[in-house]
Amino acid sequence: MIDPAAPPARARPLFARIFLTMVLSVLAVQVANFLFVMLTPPPLPQLTRLDAIADALATGHDAGHGLVVARAAALAGGEADGHSRRLNETLARLLRVPPEQVRLSISRPLPMAMMAAMGRPGFGDRRPPRTDAIERDLVFGRFTAALRQPDGSWRTVSPRRVGLSQWQWRVLLTLIGTVLLVAPFAWLLSRRLAAPIAAFAAAAERLGRDPRAPPLVQQGPAEVQDATRAFNEMQARLRRYVEDRTAMIGAIAHDLRTPLMRLAFRIESVPEPLRLKAEADIDEMRQMLSAVLDFVRDMNQAHRRQRLDLRSLVESVADNMADVGDDVAVAPGAALVIEGDGVALRAVFANLLSNAVAYGGSARVAVIAQADKAIVEIADRGPGLPAEDLARVFEPFYRAERSRNRATGGVGLGLATVRTVVHAHGGDVTLENRLEGGMVARVTLPI
Repeated sequence: MIDPAAPPARARPLFARIFLTMVLSVLAVQVANFLFVMLTPPPLPQLTRLDAIADALATGHDAGHGLVVARAAALAGGEADGHSRRLNETLARLLRVPPEQVRLSISRPLPMAMMAAMGRPGFGDRRPPRTDAIERDLVFGRFTAALRQPDGSWRTVSPRRVGLSQWQWRVLLTLIGTVLLVAPFAWLLSRRLAAPIAAFAAAAERLGRDPRAPPLVQQGPAEVQDATRAFNEMQARLRRYVEDRTAMIGAIAHDLRTPLMRLAFRIESVPEPLRLKAEADIDEMRQMLSAVLDFVRDMNQAHRRQRLDLRSLVESVADNMADVGDDVAVAPGAALVIEGDGVALRAVFANLLSNAVAYGGSARVAVIAQADKAIVEIADRGPGLPAEDLARVFEPFYRAERSRNRATGGVGLGLATVRTVVHAHGGDVTLENRLEGGMVARVTLPI
């Protein structure tokens, strides 16, 4: 078992891992490209004999040389190089027409085509003995030849365009193979980068629900270990801060009981009307201190969370209240399972249902599943609350009922405890006035 507090061995920094992965990926791509160049011969450029071009221009159809014959009203002018002019003159002689009636444009330079073709194994079987003969008799690559017709239009001849050649398919397959080769490296790097971020997000969300959550395990790259250590230290400081504040409040509440007791003894000799009022005030203060101590004890007590059926829990609380005569009903529905502290959540819904019955006369409950949230709505038919009190009622010791009578308003810690418990579960609780009258308490919990 790994001890989260134990300092782990210093791992390779994340920078070094990313750099090494990128270098290996580039190296793998370059090796694949090198093997492709070494093992795959260059493509043979398209070769077309001038006599085949002349025959297609003269007859108007192709004799099986892979040429396309078309007709054009005009041709775009362009400056031809010396090689194209020589081929144009040769083509004119084959057609027995003046050179100005023939145009031949080549889209690929001859030297590049010749180097690719002459470097291809087996090309020697078709290679003429002299380079000048090649230049006179063959056209390399893509071209457009045109012959002016008597009506002024142009008959054009060009190579038939086909799909990808065998060499182009090899290039495409090599590219796909290279991507497949590098993909595992990219996937591994992305996964290792995303895992610590996901762990931090989960830990931050867990810390918001429970400050006593276990610390993160220090593992992974050096930068991640440093961030994990800082996060664990922050969590420990927050936990100590909350515990110190809670303990201080509990100690103050506990110590106040002694002077209250002495005060109760000392007022026994005062006149009865004044003594009765003083005793009532002292008793109220004792009740408040007891409520504070209960609140502190509940906050310091760690409860085990487990999977539970929220609807069954709410129905159980409602049934208990209905058994003693309260007007409480839960709308039927399917089971809704969440992870939570059953004891604390039971106290939350008992408090909200009791408030609905006490101030509204009845409680109607709906348990709703919405996306990744569970919503419990408790509606009553009471007078509602002023808008300025809807948020403040969750503050400790704040009471919307201004009389300060415990029989009608309580101490003022019930809703504060409700909000604390719901926030500890990663949810929220709100109060809203309904348009049709009454108020609805809405508890939202993560599923």
